[in-house]
Amino acid sequence: MILLWIPILIFVYIKMIDPGKKREHPVLNVKYYAHRGFHGEEGIPENSMAAFKKAKELGYGMELDVQLTKDGVMVIHHDYDLKRTCGVNKKIQDLTYRELCRYRLMGTKERIPRFIEVLREIDGKVPLLIELKMETCNRKLCKKVAKALDRYRGLYCIECFHPYALYWFKKNRPEVIRGQLSEQFFKEKEAGSFSRKIAYFIMKNLLTNFITKPDFIAYRYKYKDCLPLKICRKFYKIPIYGWTFRDQKAYKENEPYFEGFIFEKFVI
Repeated sequence: MILLWIPILIFVYIKMIDPGKKREHPVLNVKYYAHRGFHGEEGIPENSMAAFKKAKELGYGMELDVQLTKDGVMVIHHDYDLKRTCGVNKKIQDLTYRELCRYRLMGTKERIPRFIEVLREIDGKVPLLIELKMETCNRKLCKKVAKALDRYRGLYCIECFHPYALYWFKKNRPEVIRGQLSEQFFKEKEAGSFSRKIAYFIMKNLLTNFITKPDFIAYRYKYKDCLPLKICRKFYKIPIYGWTFRDQKAYKENEPYFEGFIFEKFVI
């Protein structure tokens, strides 16, 4: 009896990770994205205006992270708190933008920029890969980012670990190219409650694809041979981006497996 269920479960799994019809769009032809801008040089920390200006100068697309302050301002910062980047044990969602402006990034003169400032600076000169930072179904963040991008005249796409962001854009901005971020969470020793572990299982196996219909998958590159990527790559032919490459060796060894490359601290 159990053996009879195996082909059924395999069929259901394959259908659940089906991203749907493959779309064509110029942003899907972009191969390189500087992770959190081009940073690493002295005085140029990640996700800073200096890092974005440097990426623009070098002609790279750039990946950046958007989240909301306490008063609803869209800012660019990866971590949900300031411990690593500013040495302060406070969360961005608990601070107003005015309060956030007191802090500087990595001991430099650079502050945490607003999303709208970055859009004005880049002004369509290079493509943007915009990650929405959300731990829950943050409709407010989706709406604000979408509204800002409605007025932007340049190539961009969005990505998120949380499938809700992709679902929201699919329903409300279907023309926007969207990508599902993921990795092998348990192998990376991600901690969490039982419900979070269930969510990680769903995300690492891309089990919401049939609902969110991503245009690309962005996956931690060292897991390039995991089952969901193999199926998406060989069966559905969906573009797969690898993150985050930190040296030429890793890039060269993995180049055949990915259509897009999110990299940092070296020149490709």
